Amino acid sequence: MYKWMFGGLVVLLLVAGGRADEDAELNVETVDKDLGSSREGSRTDSEVVDREEEAIKIDGLSVAEMKQLRDKAEKHAFQAEVNRMMKLIINSLYRNKEIFLRELISNASDALDKIRLLSLTDKSVMDATSELSIKIKADKDNHMLSITDTGIGMTKKDLVNNLGTIAKSGTADFLNKLQDAASATEFSDLIGQFGVGFYSAFLVADKVIVTTKHNDDVQYIWESDSNSYSIVEDPRGNTLKRGTTISLVMKEEAYDFLEQDTVRELIKKYSQFINFNIYLWGSKTETVEEPIEEDEEEEEAAEKEDKTSEEDEDGTVEEEKEEEKKPKTKKVDKTTWDWELCNESKPIWTRKPAEIEEDEYDEFYKSITKDKNGPLSKTHFIAEGEVTFKSLIFIPGSQQSEEFNKYGQKKDNIKLYVRRVFITDDFQDMMPNYLSFVRGVVDSDDLPLNVSRETLQQHKLLKVIKKKLVRKTLDMIKKIDEDKYDAFWKEYSTNIKLGVIEDTANRTRLAKLLRFTSSNGKLASLSDYVERMKEKQEHIFYMAGGSKEEVEKSPFVERLLKKGYEILYLTEAVDEYAISALPEFEGKKFQNVAKEGFSIDGDTEAAKARKAEMTERFDPLLKWFGDEALKDHILRAEISERLTNSPCALITSKFGWTANMQRIIQSQTHSKSQDMQRDYYLNQKKTLEVNPRHPLIKELLRRVEDNPADETAKDMALMMYNTATLRSGYMLKDTVNFAEHIEKMMRQTLGVDESEEVEEEPDLPEDEAPEDEDDEEEIDDEEAEDDEAHDEL
Repeated sequence: MYKWMFGGLVVLLLVAGGRADEDAELNVETVDKDLGSSREGSRTDSEVVDREEEAIKIDGLSVAEMKQLRDKAEKHAFQAEVNRMMKLIINSLYRNKEIFLRELISNASDALDKIRLLSLTDKSVMDATSELSIKIKADKDNHMLSITDTGIGMTKKDLVNNLGTIAKSGTADFLNKLQDAASATEFSDLIGQFGVGFYSAFLVADKVIVTTKHNDDVQYIWESDSNSYSIVEDPRGNTLKRGTTISLVMKEEAYDFLEQDTVRELIKKYSQFINFNIYLWGSKTETVEEPIEEDEEEEEAAEKEDKTSEEDEDGTVEEEKEEEKKPKTKKVDKTTWDWELCNESKPIWTRKPAEIEEDEYDEFYKSITKDKNGPLSKTHFIAEGEVTFKSLIFIPGSQQSEEFNKYGQKKDNIKLYVRRVFITDDFQDMMPNYLSFVRGVVDSDDLPLNVSRETLQQHKLLKVIKKKLVRKTLDMIKKIDEDKYDAFWKEYSTNIKLGVIEDTANRTRLAKLLRFTSSNGKLASLSDYVERMKEKQEHIFYMAGGSKEEVEKSPFVERLLKKGYEILYLTEAVDEYAISALPEFEGKKFQNVAKEGFSIDGDTEAAKARKAEMTERFDPLLKWFGDEALKDHILRAEISERLTNSPCALITSKFGWTANMQRIIQSQTHSKSQDMQRDYYLNQKKTLEVNPRHPLIKELLRRVEDNPADETAKDMALMMYNTATLRSGYMLKDTVNFAEHIEKMMRQTLGVDESEEVEEEPDLPEDEAPEDEDDEEEIDDEEAEDDEAHDEL
């Protein structure tokens, strides 16, 4: 039994050894397994860390050595040079120096809003003064600009915390303290967010002096030159009652900001819609009448006596009596200084539309556009969603004549405000190019601006605003009364047509705004046309040309008009482009009547039978046109359904260029000199449609049937092709040959022999040039003088 057990053990050992050898061979030949896929490979115990420390070297040091160095190293905080940091912050945030006034006025507005909000619950905060205003004064002599507000003011602690700490926003702290007391909408007027706007003053000032008085503290003076600051109690006592005065000692290069006109323009540009009155200390010169003093009266009386001594004594006495009755005055130019209100225009877009009168809208429009005439239309709305904003936009009554010379360039017609503070009007994407004539404002409380409040941080929101503005503008245009729409269309028809071409998203909306002259003599919308269409009419027919007269006399509209179909006349250069961009309107496709692809008679059996009969009857002529007489000029010849009075016309293919389009393309000055695509379309052969009821066509058919080689018939066929080319609006390629052909016909009509040549012009005899007698006399005089001089010598 032990033998059997021993034998079995030996066998098992041999089998195991063989498998081990096989595994060893497989391990050599196969790829290693992913370390992270196994439990062992994903372990991060101390052994793995030790292996990494041994493997990783940084500048010749292992991880363990780096760890020891870090543990032993001394730790220090970064030391910032405040003055250099200040310069970096200010000069990198703001592109324009003029921004400083906007920021300081915004801070003053916030201070006024704070005291106003506090007064809602505590009336005593307004005891010092009930005035809520901002006053700005420029002192040219001392090179100082002062901005004074009657807002909440600052305590000594506020001065240290808010002005002494960069990027510390007092407004943000104020909102944090009060946000639980009332709804957030009550604080929407507060502007400050970042705590750096105050330091923009150093863009134009060498030194900033802040005098401030808070209800809970005495009056202090804070002074800084951007390197350091100091705070001291004002020895003058309480001169402000309540509020803050910021005095800027201007840099030499910023003296222009001390000019009244400059400050006034900046206030109107950036802060004219601040809720509180902004006053500017300014002067104005007026002509007034002042009473004349006694000394001056005596001098004037003496002068009058000298003048009137020669006059009649009685008349003089009467004049003196009249003068005694009236006090004597003189006109004097007088300069007066006073506070001038700079923000008379109020942000009416913040009010409800129902509360605003039409006159207020007109006045507001004139204030932002400088247009003396009122707007043609307006819309006032609040948009909510991804971004909430209020907007008030206008359509001017007229458009500048050079507007399309600047098409596609940046416009400043839409102004962006955040909490009524002007941010920018430098928007390429705020409105599409075709709506660049729209004027107005957009005001939002929650736009994500960068710190300088000059640009939007998220371009996506601009797209949202643009989308809503475009929709509201198109709705506004749609709602214009019919009696005013003609005036709108005369000014802005090209803009709407360009919109159809450019704006695919709003193409359907824009199509409803289109108007074209109809064959019934009136401007018609596409909706009106579709309503008046015949019962089985499948297409909206239109014809493009240079003028209404040209289109009305075109051979392409003859039979359509006779059958009572309405046709739209496209007489402006952009019209055919715009209609080509519209695939259909309310299920009806557009059909250019100068192109192939439609049937007037329809697909009835009678119409098909008549067309087949006509084609069979005129088949010899049609083949003769295409194979012999005009084989180099036309694509093919067909029986026409659209001609009534004309013998024939040239029809372009469904995707070819009409005569009107060819004229437009050829008149473009900025096109390539050799454009293969353009040359292909210009040289594309057309289809010749013939009128089977016309006597000339019948006569040609008779001649061709009698003798296909008839030279007269060939000449007439070529003449008919040339006249059809002109009648269809195309340009002749060989005008000289056409003129010679006409001359030949004129000779035949007038009975002049075709071989008779033009009479030779006789040569003029060559006359000798006449001698000038005066020249001969001058020569004789000169010779005589020379002789006299010679004799004297």
